[in-house]
Amino acid sequence: MPHLAEHVRDVPVNQIREITEAAWNTPDAIVLSIGEPGFPLPRHVLDAGMACLDRDETNYTPNAGLPALREAFAARFREQQHLDIGPERVYVVDGAQQGLHFAMSLLLSPGDEILIPDPGYPTFAMTGRLLHAVPVRYPLYPHHGFQPHIEDIEALITPATKVLVVNSPSNPLGAVIQEDTVRQLVELAVRHDLWIISDECYEAFTFDVPHVSPARFDSDVPGKARVFTSLTLSKTYGLTGLRIGALVCPPGLEKTMNNVMEAIVSCVASPSQYAALAALTGPQDYVATARGHYRGNRDAASRALEAKGIPFLGAQGAFYLWADLSHVSQGNIRAWVRSFLADSGVAFAPGTAFGPIGEGWIRIALCGEQKDLLDGVSRLPARV
Repeated sequence: MPHLAEHVRDVPVNQIREITEAAWNTPDAIVLSIGEPGFPLPRHVLDAGMACLDRDETNYTPNAGLPALREAFAARFREQQHLDIGPERVYVVDGAQQGLHFAMSLLLSPGDEILIPDPGYPTFAMTGRLLHAVPVRYPLYPHHGFQPHIEDIEALITPATKVLVVNSPSNPLGAVIQEDTVRQLVELAVRHDLWIISDECYEAFTFDVPHVSPARFDSDVPGKARVFTSLTLSKTYGLTGLRIGALVCPPGLEKTMNNVMEAIVSCVASPSQYAALAALTGPQDYVATARGHYRGNRDAASRALEAKGIPFLGAQGAFYLWADLSHVSQGNIRAWVRSFLADSGVAFAPGTAFGPIGEGWIRIALCGEQKDLLDGVSRLPARV
């Protein structure tokens, strides 16, 4: 049998899926290891997707997506970030992960280096490796509140560095990058002639702080702009299974974007696009309800961790808490979460799923029922 390509053999196991699948096979487990919104979808969103099927509107759409949906994404981005973004810069993608792959496919050649956050979402590294690029982790340290420091990133830049990945609000940290730091990251990219891929999956969920996109500080001149923005409706509207998002590109790349989109996926399924259009343009009650639920869960879980003396990062966004279990993990948090699941019936994501700096930490998903969340957190061993 022929060998698989070397870059595929080297793709690591996603430790989030590893513990979650173990939990799914554990009777009565409390699964706090995966970020899956738990609210029923709004009826008008379901109806829009089903009406598309009823009309038998199941042919190809344009590569970039339905014009009305592109405009709806652009309108939301304009409103939130106060930018003059037209629909011609919006490409409807098959979920944020496909959008990240799309952007990296455009920007990375074999051997190029891509700067990714540590801790950061696992597929940043996985996707880079699949494209024959070299992921280089830039540190987000606890003593800096897990905020990026320009000096730390700049020290890692080499002639091979081509892309800087920014993620705010952060998965797994729940951290939101401060506006001045966002501006400095764009200035850093200009200084070293880097592209930026900004993963903004959780942009709808911040608490008492604004979400600021790097696109705010980007040039609007073709040839000088450098920010790609990855958006998704998976978290905002709970459409995880419909696989729908958008990639906002710098001006002047429309023809190339169409060509690459055709080679990757051609176009996104039309029922998902119509459901997404209904979500973006219809009532926004779902988003407000979800934000309130996540905030309430954050506050309740924070109080429970404080009562146990367990250090954690106060989440400013997304729907995760990042907690320090180094007092019991003995330097191997991946093994500890497996043992804890077996002993207590509760699954948390190990911090090492997100990079070496995550050793000793766990990510707690806040998106489920508060009763289950507090039950799970109550079983954590207190820090004496």
